[in-house]
Amino acid sequence: MKHGALLFCGVLTAFSASWWGMVAYPQRQLSNLPIYLGTNDAGMAYQYPTARSGEAAQGRQVYVSLGCVACHTQQVRPVDGGNDIARGWGRRRSVARDYIYDEPVQMGDNRLGPDLANYGERLGTNAFPLTRLFNPQLVVSNTICPPLPFLFDHRSVRISGPSAEALVLKGTAAPAVGEEVVPTLAAYQLAAYLKSLHTSVEVPEALLPVPSEEASK
Repeated sequence: MKHGALLFCGVLTAFSASWWGMVAYPQRQLSNLPIYLGTNDAGMAYQYPTARSGEAAQGRQVYVSLGCVACHTQQVRPVDGGNDIARGWGRRRSVARDYIYDEPVQMGDNRLGPDLANYGERLGTNAFPLTRLFNPQLVVSNTICPPLPFLFDHRSVRISGPSAEALVLKGTAAPAVGEEVVPTLAAYQLAAYLKSLHTSVEVPEALLPVPSEEASK
C-alpha cells in the first residue's frame, strides 16, 4: 500500500483527538472539581456537596450492594432534555459537582422506577416508610419494585416481647399471631441513605429557578 503510513497517521490522529476530547480533557476538567462555598437567601454560608457520614454512608453501601441502580437513576435532566423538573424530581439539572463524594457513582441509565436524586427532598420531614422496603406493593399497588424481606427480622413476641419498631402490617401481609416483623440495622441504614438524597442546592453551573412572584417584579 503506497500511502499506508499516511493512512495510519490519519487514523491515529483521529483516534487521539477523540480520546483527548471525550476522555482526557473531561477528566482533567472535572477530576479536581472543588466543593462549592456559597451563601443562601438568608445570608448563611453553606458548602456543597458534603460527605455523608454514619448511617447514611453505610446505607449507600447497602444501596450499591442491592443493585438499585439497575432500576433507579440519580440524574435530573435539564428542561430541554426531558420533563424531570416538571415531575418534581428536582429543582435544577444534575451536574458533575453533585457526584464528588459518590464512588461508584449511581447515576444509572434505566428508569423502571422514579429518579431518586432528590428523594429525601420529596420526603421532607416525613420518616422514611420502612414498609416500602419490606414490600413496596403494600404502599404502591402497581409498583414492580421487588420486596426486600431479608432486611427484616421475623421475631416471636412470646420470646422477646413486643417491639416498638415492629412494622404495622395488616391483612395477608400481617405476620402470624405471636410474631412480628422488625427492621434490621441494614434497613435503617438504607432508609437513612435514601432520605439523605438531596441535590437541589444552587451551584454556579446550575442555578435554581427564580420563584414566579420574584420573576414578575
